[in-house]
Amino acid sequence: MSIAERIRQHSPRPATLKKAGLCTALGLALLVPGLSGLQAKLDESAIYEPVAPTIDQARANILIARQLQFTHFRNLGISDELSGDVFDAYLDYLDNQRVYLTQQDIDALSNVRNRLGSALKTGQLQPGFDIYNLVQQRVIQRLQFALSLIDEGIDNLDFEGNDQIRVDRSEAPWEADSAALDQLWVKRIKNAVLAQRLNGTEDDVIEENLRRRYEGQLKRAYQARSEDAFQAYMNAFTGMWDPHTSYFSPRTSENFNINMSLSLEGIGAVLQSDNEYTKVVRLVPGGPASKQGQLQPADRIVSVAQEGEKPVNVIGWRLDEVVDLIRGPRNSTVTLEVIPANASDESVTRSIDIIRDEVKLEEQSASKEVIELERKGQDYRIGVITIPTFYADFQAMQAGDPNYKSTTRDVRRLISELKEDGVDGVVMDLRNNGGGALHEANDLVGLFIDKGPTVQIRNANNDVQVLNDEDPTVVYDGPLVVLVNRMSASASEIFAGAIQDYGRGLVVGSQTFGKGTVQAVRPLNHGQLKITQSKFYRVSGGSTQHKGVIPDIEIPSRIDKTRIGEDALDHALPWDQIEAVPHNRYFDFSGIIDELRERHEDRFATNPEFSLLQKEIEFLTQQRQMDYVSLNHAERKDQHSQIENTRLTIANARRELRGEEPFDTLEDLEQWQDEQAADLDTTDDELDFVIREGGHIMADLLELDQRTASILSPTQFAAKAETR
Repeated sequence: MSIAERIRQHSPRPATLKKAGLCTALGLALLVPGLSGLQAKLDESAIYEPVAPTIDQARANILIARQLQFTHFRNLGISDELSGDVFDAYLDYLDNQRVYLTQQDIDALSNVRNRLGSALKTGQLQPGFDIYNLVQQRVIQRLQFALSLIDEGIDNLDFEGNDQIRVDRSEAPWEADSAALDQLWVKRIKNAVLAQRLNGTEDDVIEENLRRRYEGQLKRAYQARSEDAFQAYMNAFTGMWDPHTSYFSPRTSENFNINMSLSLEGIGAVLQSDNEYTKVVRLVPGGPASKQGQLQPADRIVSVAQEGEKPVNVIGWRLDEVVDLIRGPRNSTVTLEVIPANASDESVTRSIDIIRDEVKLEEQSASKEVIELERKGQDYRIGVITIPTFYADFQAMQAGDPNYKSTTRDVRRLISELKEDGVDGVVMDLRNNGGGALHEANDLVGLFIDKGPTVQIRNANNDVQVLNDEDPTVVYDGPLVVLVNRMSASASEIFAGAIQDYGRGLVVGSQTFGKGTVQAVRPLNHGQLKITQSKFYRVSGGSTQHKGVIPDIEIPSRIDKTRIGEDALDHALPWDQIEAVPHNRYFDFSGIIDELRERHEDRFATNPEFSLLQKEIEFLTQQRQMDYVSLNHAERKDQHSQIENTRLTIANARRELRGEEPFDTLEDLEQWQDEQAADLDTTDDELDFVIREGGHIMADLLELDQRTASILSPTQFAAKAETR
């Protein structure tokens, strides 16, 4: 039986479809099956027009295939095995939660699975477009079913049984057929209704919200473009090499900054497509979202509302369209409805108001403060330098401005000021620093060492380039602690890794992101290809890729490492190592590291702030590990109350530590959070205990080995250093 016949067999009642006379390469029938049970109220004027590849796209496909095979860092050929992986990745992109296609559809496509590779080599795009068209029509069917269900009235839904729904269906089996999908979608609607009811929303408002959501998605499905299919297909293909290699359509290429940061009259966030959602990757330091404080990495955007207007549901929208909606005039307000990264399921959302503005360079600048500690009758003054990003004003630099701003120049000045303040040690805070200018990481290392290599860069031909600090001047020779977390990436990892390899200081915090690759953007006849061409290696030979930097002393973090980080990405390049390059080892911490860790653990065992952090991490972990949620109203309400009570208890315990009045209800807490976020002049010192702990570790260093101060003086470097 042919594929076309099999799909027709599973598509007994096709919906309205324009007769395009399309004869596909693989004979896939472009049909939408009818609805079992409830019948969708079809808009007879709405016609899905199957998208088809263009000659320009076919040529771009051939160029992409050649670039991937011959210039990418990973040596990977296009084989039958790769073809199957592309097929799976493409379906994962188009139907990640497995709510549109059935097992019957997958079976009908089975003989396509191992034929995509050879087709992609030669620019034969029709197989990928056939799959895309089929999925779009299944999407239309499902959304029509959802709207029909809502039209029947949500008061007819049963919330008293034992139904439950799986939270994450990305690895669930495909539903057998359309009837099974109907049952699943009834549960999805019930879950969405129940979540809003528990938040106090009236049924008529819930119906309006859901109808607007699904009508918006349906409109997008009917407006599918050829470029949508091509970009999705190419990114499933390029993603086989690594997650940072991707295709940019001509529209995206023209607005490349969209993929880097929404800094110009936007919110200052790096966004990317994540299946049907637009996901926050990271926040731009100094940007409106970062200063507002509520938007977090891994949050997924559900809707966008302009000031005084109704929200627009953006599930299923293209990234560039979501970006256009978020952008707007400076000082205007945009409201994002997001699914928080720590939400128990996709029905839990919150709204965040952000005032648009430009990201100013001075607001990304390094800053300093001095903390004072009293230990056994002895006072310590610890300088803290916070570096949000590795920046440089390239325009001012090229113009010859002697006072141009850069990370290294600013830190040099701050260190000088801290010396005048008489600090006993310096803590460099690189938490949430996503990287930036590579040469700044190189130069910054140079402020703390005599001279020598800082990072190695290896390309696909195994040629290794070594970046060096050539300046023998040492700006700071005292004890040093570097704070990192999971959001410390790229240039931050290069700096932290070099400091660790040189024995120049201790790295404290949590395992870093693991972004150790270098990309280049190459023009095509149609759009651009961002391709991984090199890999970073530490001076000790180990890569920062995948593994990141492992701290000498670990502090747990709220961030979910299974969802954020290089090792959480599909097809990420592995960790490996090359030969070390000769470098000095200024101090060997092995003799005191166990005692340092023991002291740290003893402090944290009695630290009420750390105890609260542990409770919060345990709470968030439990939320993330929930496989199913109940669709029984009473059970769900009880679960909802438990979650709210836990959040309130943790927040009030933290307020009690600060000598502040507790909140009576969760609504009071959320209102206060909104007020704090709206007032950009206020700061939350919730995590200051981590900085203070860095100061205590510094004091431990000084107490355990009084030699540290002299060993780290520049006059002692040659005598005390070990060459490796």
